[in-house]
Amino acid sequence: MTVDQAQQALQPLRAEIDAIDSELVRLLAARAKITAQVGQVKQQYALPVYVPEREQCLLQARRQQAVDAGVSPELVDDVLRRVMRESYATQDNHFVCCRPAGGKVVVVGGAGALGARFVSLFQRSGYTVVVLEQEDWPHAAHLCENAVLVLLAVPITRTEQIITQLPPLGANCVLADLTSIKAKPLAAMLAQHQGPVVGLHPMFGPHINNLIKQVVVVCHGRCAADYQWLLKQLVIWGAELAEKAADEHDHAMQLIQAMRHFSSLVYGVHLAEEHADLSELLTLSSPIYRLELAMVGRLFAQNAELYADIMLSSSDVAALLERYQQRFTQLLHILQTQDKAGLMAEFAKGQHFFGELAGQFLQESKHLLQKAADGRS
Repeated sequence: MTVDQAQQALQPLRAEIDAIDSELVRLLAARAKITAQVGQVKQQYALPVYVPEREQCLLQARRQQAVDAGVSPELVDDVLRRVMRESYATQDNHFVCCRPAGGKVVVVGGAGALGARFVSLFQRSGYTVVVLEQEDWPHAAHLCENAVLVLLAVPITRTEQIITQLPPLGANCVLADLTSIKAKPLAAMLAQHQGPVVGLHPMFGPHINNLIKQVVVVCHGRCAADYQWLLKQLVIWGAELAEKAADEHDHAMQLIQAMRHFSSLVYGVHLAEEHADLSELLTLSSPIYRLELAMVGRLFAQNAELYADIMLSSSDVAALLERYQQRFTQLLHILQTQDKAGLMAEFAKGQHFFGELAGQFLQESKHLLQKAADGRS
């Protein structure tokens, strides 16, 4: 068969594929219109944008349908998750106001990237929003007057100082912060304000499109009943709340944030000082290494001062990293002595620690790696 004959044989099949793809686009457009209506109903009845039980039920039903139809359930799962992520965005324009009387929200640092994200969310929820920046401090008392919430979205190094400079707030005004450490800011807020106080830590940056499935850590301070409307508002926006004591939160963040950022910093600086050819590394990379390299590289696309402040946020971080260095040195010695059994014994420690989660992480990483491979140009 010649190339021309092959092309002639493929032409009608490709035409059918084009027609099916066009029908898929039409169906996606129809679905988007319906999900927009769903968003309106949710707003009317103060329902959260993201309902995990509904999502899981839908996915399980469609996966079974795919199996019955002889279609890959993983393919259907991937497609539907991407479609649902898009549909959440169509429900992100306006939200119900969870505080019956609405009110004024003051965002200290609202001109910053993360602060501006919350300014937008509160505005779309019907609150009157006031931004308080450094040049506004002479008028801080007037700006905070009758506020129902004063939310601090300022750098870690300035948070406690700014808390002490706040004017007296109304007895029912909620004082909250978005700092990535919690014990010291929470203590400072409790000392400064006798009304309701809560510490919040959004586990995401300002680059996110919406709060769907994003975690916000809640560290309770005082008068929890008086800030339930704020927590409900976060859920309405799609966030998942994780309640933690402030000290427990800060200890976990040493492992989740400070240690990982420092490790990425060291790896990135090492590549730079080794004069590594990034183009060559990417060309030769498997999807897993490309993803790892991307996770390191993304650190250097961020604000250096912000990440330095996170790594310097606690003296305990240095002690943690010193222990990490000791373990690195111990394993390096095992490697230098060509002790294969020793390396395998250390590997076994990790296997025991991760347990069944190791298999779960393997499956999750397979999905991530497939997406990384699909997106490679």
